[in-house]
Amino acid sequence: MEEKVLAIIEGQNKAITYEELFNKLDEEERKDLTKTLISLEKNLKIRVTNKGKYEPFRDNSKKLGTFVANSKGFGFVMVEGEEKDYFVAPSNINGAVNGDLVVINILNGEKREAEILSINKRNLNNLLVGEFYVKDNKNFIKLDDDKINIVVEVMDENKNGAVSGHKVVVKINNKIQDSNYYQGVVVRVIGHKDDPGVDILSLAARYQINDVFPEGVIEELKHIPDEVMEKDLEGRKDLTSETIFTIDGDDTKDIDDAISIEKLSNGNFVLGVHIADVSYYVKEDSALGREAFERGTSSYLANTVIPMLPHQLSNGICSLNPEVNRLAISCVMEIDNKGNVVDQDIFPSVIRSRKQMTYKNVNKILEENIVPEGYEEFESDLRLMHELSKIIRKAKIEKGYIDFDVEEAKIITDENGRAIDVAKRERGIGENLIEDFMIIANETVASTIAFMEIPFIYRVHGLPDEEKIKKFLQFVGVLGYKVNANTKNITPKTIQNILSQLKGKKEFHILSSMLLRSMQKAVYDHMNIGHFGLASKYYTHFTSPIRRFPDLTVHRLLRSYLFNHNINNETINYYNNELPIIAKQSSMRERAAVECERAVTDMKMAEYMEGHIGEVYKGVISTVTNYGIYVELPNLVEGLIKTDDLADDYYFFDETSFSLIGKRTKKRYMLGNDIEVIVDSVIKDKGLINFKPYKKGDKDGNKQQESEA
Repeated sequence: MEEKVLAIIEGQNKAITYEELFNKLDEEERKDLTKTLISLEKNLKIRVTNKGKYEPFRDNSKKLGTFVANSKGFGFVMVEGEEKDYFVAPSNINGAVNGDLVVINILNGEKREAEILSINKRNLNNLLVGEFYVKDNKNFIKLDDDKINIVVEVMDENKNGAVSGHKVVVKINNKIQDSNYYQGVVVRVIGHKDDPGVDILSLAARYQINDVFPEGVIEELKHIPDEVMEKDLEGRKDLTSETIFTIDGDDTKDIDDAISIEKLSNGNFVLGVHIADVSYYVKEDSALGREAFERGTSSYLANTVIPMLPHQLSNGICSLNPEVNRLAISCVMEIDNKGNVVDQDIFPSVIRSRKQMTYKNVNKILEENIVPEGYEEFESDLRLMHELSKIIRKAKIEKGYIDFDVEEAKIITDENGRAIDVAKRERGIGENLIEDFMIIANETVASTIAFMEIPFIYRVHGLPDEEKIKKFLQFVGVLGYKVNANTKNITPKTIQNILSQLKGKKEFHILSSMLLRSMQKAVYDHMNIGHFGLASKYYTHFTSPIRRFPDLTVHRLLRSYLFNHNINNETINYYNNELPIIAKQSSMRERAAVECERAVTDMKMAEYMEGHIGEVYKGVISTVTNYGIYVELPNLVEGLIKTDDLADDYYFFDETSFSLIGKRTKKRYMLGNDIEVIVDSVIKDKGLINFKPYKKGDKDGNKQQESEA
């Protein structure tokens, strides 16, 4: 109906009256005309003239889009069909909440700044999370997301056993008349807000990350064996006699990948990357398969893992545990001394890992020449792997591989899940070695299928925006650093060159993070455009099918195409239809998981700093805004000094230098400046840490050494 009415209006040379429209419709269609016109006007398809006539909407300063809120108060609006989002300052949000469909007025087209004029459709489709409480004998939910400015009331028959203090998941049913009150139904009680782990599970629920598997999945698990059966070995290459092992973190229980090495008489290396054959157990048309699709990925949230697959699979039959037979898909590559893959074979296998190694112990061998007990027989293989890893990394860098060297924080928790320390995540030779081997295996699998010109799912990373790179270089110039770069033809080498010129500067890791944020995000797609950051023409995700659905999909495709030789028209048409859906869902769930992981890290950092209020730390200014400055401590904890707390002067934000400048004193707060701060306050639930500038003699200052931070 909307399409028909819009076509009539667009087909006129002038504005059309209601009566004229009415006469062009049949009797049944006329009943919905008023409702249709209201909807078209609301969605900026048509406009009403001063004379009450209808014509197509042609005002380019107004657009319809989806609002994406940021926890720091601002947000963005995504407009369909436009690559870049519109920035919305806190003062221009006008009551919109995350996910709302909104009408924006563009304030600055070049800078892509906008204000929200109206909310077309409130996003209440998703389940919401909050705290159950009782007031005046009525049940209410205080929503965790305070950007959703509504009151949720729950009738007694819909509270599902919730009592005051319970964190719950609530579904909004309907609005109560024209008020801001909504009726809700408690669909799940997560637990009491003070119980261990409930803080993380509540955040996960906000991002639609479910820690409970449905009954259909649990039922299917009963039919999956705990060990490899004889019938499972049919058509597989037996690699159980080969020296194959795994290298992971100390606490890893879901082991996707194992490796093997050999050196040929011609000087080439044979690298085996053996990946858990999850697709053998998780069938496409099954409850397990459908649930894996919905989840998209495992989520690693501080001390909590919410897996894509149940533990019986992820830690059991699919995990490449030591000294047990496991089904795998092997990618065996012959690699020359220049890092080129000169031959490869991808096939189903059965393997038996000889040892579950840890990065810590591997690094002792490769960095300190200390061989831990139990590693003696593997030392020569590890040193051979290190030799190959250096060759592969050198080739990657020469090709344009970009190493942003971004630092990550690790949350250390006690037995109750409470944060007791925050430290930088260490990365050594072992971690780099595994990364190098996984990347070359992913490239090998992707190029193998790409050359066959059949449907596939790729991991793609588009070209960076020229304007964003220019702005970054301008900002670097404001800091006093001259960086030479050709922004007319940006290649991976361009970004690599920029980073090499900034290496050694005291703000390097802050600038590296800024440069990374100025680039596009890597996503999944059925269309291959290459991976800019890795300088790869063909790239996919093959190596983590336990924890990523795209990898599981790649395994299914390999089985269909390479092992079963099923490349008929029906298969091609099926995957042409399915892969775009899988790619979109996987990208969305990955984004949700990443955002949730950041939110949990922020919350746990705030929880840790609750015990350090009043203490003084040395830090560096990591971000400057018009409302304050963010200060990063050596352990990557970040807090805000509000502009109002810079009490010695009135400070204004200078856009040209990205700094706060005192009106009277001309004192300047600028990115990269060293600063001493005192921890003023913490709001754990929001992941907020507030600092104040510290001056010697402040009576509250309990001085801490920088190393303790």
